[in-house]
Amino acid sequence: MLKGLGGLGDMAKMMKSAQELQTKMTDMQEDLHNIMVVGESGAGLVKATASAKGELKALDIDPSIFNGDDKEVVEDLILAAIKDAQSKASDRSQAEMAKLTEGMGLPADMKFPF
Repeated sequence: MLKGLGGLGDMAKMMKSAQELQTKMTDMQEDLHNIMVVGESGAGLVKATASAKGELKALDIDPSIFNGDDKEVVEDLILAAIKDAQSKASDRSQAEMAKLTEGMGLPADMKFPF
């Protein structure tokens, strides 16, 4: 492509690859808002849905857990479901990033600032 310019041809190729990576990363960040994961607790009595970015989107609570003075149990189940959803969101986000980096020939465990 830039024959006769020595290492500059490689630099242009690197810059193009970096721009492609940036575009793909931007697209992936947008996709993470649309990927949903569901965290559960209490054998599915409480379900928390979050985006792969970790944003809580929905909470589904089975009415059967509202019996008597179980307020603390219900609160614990809700927190556990939310934490499970956040953990799954983080795992999914990392998996999507690994796909992107492997596709670009980068190490799968490469860390980015987001």
